[in-house]
Amino acid sequence: MKKGLIGKKIGMTQIFDDKGNVVPVTVVEAGPCPVVQIKTVETDGYAAAQIGYGDVKPQRVNKPQAARFKKADVAPKKVLREFKFDDIASYNVGDILKADTFAAGDIVDVVGTSKGKGTAGAIKRWNFSRLKESHGTGPVARHAGSLGACSDPSRVYKGKKLAGHLGHERVTIQNLEVVKVDAENNLIAIKGAIPGPKGGIVVIKNSVKKA
Repeated sequence: MKKGLIGKKIGMTQIFDDKGNVVPVTVVEAGPCPVVQIKTVETDGYAAAQIGYGDVKPQRVNKPQAARFKKADVAPKKVLREFKFDDIASYNVGDILKADTFAAGDIVDVVGTSKGKGTAGAIKRWNFSRLKESHGTGPVARHAGSLGACSDPSRVYKGKKLAGHLGHERVTIQNLEVVKVDAENNLIAIKGAIPGPKGGIVVIKNSVKKA
């Protein structure tokens, strides 16, 4: 059965399991996520449930989205995502999905946006080796060195690993275990690290490749 939630990364901590072992976990505030729209095969060509997360002021929402929230009788939400659940017919507009959608022991995939690190050199971005710090190298030993071929083709090939923008991209971490669920406070503790900074938006869903 497919399940999914939108949440916010709170941070990392550690908890103890039943055997007294320390387990590093990332705490995610998952939900509450109201169902804003139901997509059907007849009207949209596919079946999915669109859910929202995070309150936002009404004046921050454009008119088309405001009309959508008004039709669903749901307060405006900051983030909207679609999930292709197996039993779409059992969901209705206005239903609230909470952290108890998942249970301890579930294996999930977590999708988030990684931390942005700005412009980075080839060593930090691609793990290049630095040049020799001896006479003749020049003033900088951390640049990429020669990149182009000789006389032919006398240019740098496309796709060459160079310095540039590092991070701030969509990242999926697969096969993470749900260690604990606090349904009352909408918190889920997931074993290990997940992408993004504290306060970053993440999507939790069933693992597509269970380990």
